[in-house]
Amino acid sequence: MAPPLTPSVLAELFDALAFAAHKHRDQRRKNAGASPYINHPIDLARILTVEAHVTDLTVLKAAILHDTIEDTATTADELEARFGREVMLVVCEVTDDKRLPKTERKRLQIVHASGLSTAARLVKLADKIANLRDVADDPPKDWPLQRRQDYFDWARDVVAGLRGTHPRLEALFDAVYAQRPAA
Repeated sequence: MAPPLTPSVLAELFDALAFAAHKHRDQRRKNAGASPYINHPIDLARILTVEAHVTDLTVLKAAILHDTIEDTATTADELEARFGREVMLVVCEVTDDKRLPKTERKRLQIVHASGLSTAARLVKLADKIANLRDVADDPPKDWPLQRRQDYFDWARDVVAGLRGTHPRLEALFDAVYAQRPAA
């Protein structure tokens, strides 16, 4: 049974959500409808709680905040001061170094996946599930079939290093991977 949602737990989750919404306020997803970016971190928290029954507060806050350092002007120190060291460390584990070329960042995600903490692995699994669902159902408007297929295959390679973390999340990933676009 999940721990009760106390006012303090809800306050912490809503604080993370408000922070992420503010940081991502001017960002849009790459889909045809250019949906608000904040929908993505919300989706990760939903996947973790509703579909995978994850209730760890650190994991849920990190999921909501997972792209703030990578995609906004947020610093690790800022996250630590507001949300604590544990949350900041998980977010840092799943943050790509944008100073590196994209191909290197993608390669490093595969290489580092198996060495992530359990909390970071849960966030990474939810992120790959959410991203594959988006690519399958509402892909970026300028992504041809080959790029979508390549993205699916790269995500599969990242998740290979996360296997053994959470059977339910892994089954959700496998179900969405089965929707890999075909020629």
